[in-house]
Amino acid sequence: MKSLRSPRVRRLPLSGVLRAGRPSEIWFKPALSVIAATAPPNLALLALDRLDLAMYAMAGSLCALYAHNRPYAARARALAGVVLGMVGGLAVALVVASLTADAVVLVTVGALLAAVQKVLCDATRIGPPAHVIFTFVTSAALFAPQTLGQVPGHLALAAATGAWAWLVCMAPGLVRPYGPERRATAQALNAAALHVEAVARVAVGAARGGTSQAEGPRTRGAAAAAVHNAWQILRSTGRRTEPRRALAQLLTRAEVALAAPGDTDAGQLRSWARELLSGRPVPNVEGHGEPTELPTTSTALWRTLGPLALRTGLGCALAGYASLALGVGRPYWALVTAASLYQANVTLTWSRGVQRVAGNLVGVLLFAVIVPLAHLHAAALVLCCLALNFGAEALISRNYWLGTICVTPLALLVTEFAHLENPGELITDRLADTVVGALVGLAAAIAVTNRRAGERVEQALTAVERAREHTARTATDTRSAPGALDSARRALAAALVELRVTTEAAAGEWWQRDLPTDRVTHAEAAAHRTLAATVRRHGWDVAEGARA
Repeated sequence: MKSLRSPRVRRLPLSGVLRAGRPSEIWFKPALSVIAATAPPNLALLALDRLDLAMYAMAGSLCALYAHNRPYAARARALAGVVLGMVGGLAVALVVASLTADAVVLVTVGALLAAVQKVLCDATRIGPPAHVIFTFVTSAALFAPQTLGQVPGHLALAAATGAWAWLVCMAPGLVRPYGPERRATAQALNAAALHVEAVARVAVGAARGGTSQAEGPRTRGAAAAAVHNAWQILRSTGRRTEPRRALAQLLTRAEVALAAPGDTDAGQLRSWARELLSGRPVPNVEGHGEPTELPTTSTALWRTLGPLALRTGLGCALAGYASLALGVGRPYWALVTAASLYQANVTLTWSRGVQRVAGNLVGVLLFAVIVPLAHLHAAALVLCCLALNFGAEALISRNYWLGTICVTPLALLVTEFAHLENPGELITDRLADTVVGALVGLAAAIAVTNRRAGERVEQALTAVERAREHTARTATDTRSAPGALDSARRALAAALVELRVTTEAAAGEWWQRDLPTDRVTHAEAAAHRTLAATVRRHGWDVAEGARA
């Protein structure tokens, strides 16, 4: 089939990179959790006059930033892994720091740790803030004066605060045990309602001679991804309780809306979503809603990690070496800046670089304003850090650069827990490391391109086509086992989501062959038609079921 030719080198965007979006629906959860996890340890160290240990306490406390979108059973496992990963990385950093003071060796180890942390966070899909917090902690620890005898105590403190962070993040489950599942289902219902409304606008525009035909496919892809994500969250919960069965029925209604948007009441979908978010009992929707087998994500993620690991390791190492060559006293800041840039492709990495530089520039100005207050008393220093922690989490979901405005002075103030430093020197070092880290990191991303991105699109296309054929055969096979059609169509939905993610990642990559965009469009349309047809075979009369 015809492929649209893509330029070998794409334009790197500037417009919209700094535009603020809507905040995350649960922005306050990580913001409040990190305060609850950080405040008691820091205040205890303040009372003991041992703020020099705050860096090790924060290593565990910052684990409270993770896994807020996961059901509590899955969250418990994920957070335990985060704490173990944090303590393990810190252990490596502290042991190396106690054995050598060679800055080149320390930067090299920091870059290797950053690459490993990037791979593990992407492979486990732990979610924001991903590897950046791990790299920040381990890189700073590498340049902290240390002896082997101090390492066990520092690790014990990090483990203790990590355990406290685990308890803080699990505590809401005592009040709303199904909160994450309800939010994911509500998001799927709202996304489906948005698609229904978009299809209606397209129909009106077509009747009036308009040209808004692209809106429907775009909202359909977003809704399909939201529904698939909600199924995955339900799958991770384990035991099927009555509320989860009711949520599964609502998700099936969202699937019906994707299959027959013209026969669906968007207002009813939004009403169900509001009820889920209000805390009232889960709406009881009659009909077939609980699948025999919930979908399993099929992904070629591991095959994408090699280029990302190489980019991260190389970029962080070169940024650290460049910072050393310039005589900057804290090369780990350049290393962390480089580590924070790496996204799914060069275009997204460039956008993150612009956001990082802009946020740091404004952040150092904020630091200059608040540092006199922080220097008044150790308690003021702790309170400023707590406020900046909250501000970072409150703003970062709107745009990364807004969160960085608070992260930058926070990182600068953390260096002052051991002893107060010259603010002018801190600002100069931070600005230098930001520029060096961003430039070198972006150069490494351009040099180490993901040349197999097009091949992975082909593989994802093949997976969608095979899944569609299997679903179509299962739908017409009267001898199929109970639940076989349900399993097949959700496997097809998962393959569609994977194709969209893979295609979008490849579209922003450099130095690759042309993408089969026509084939992608046709495959997605055929797959969605098959999914719509299977809804009827699933036991629903679409027109009646969607209006119910």
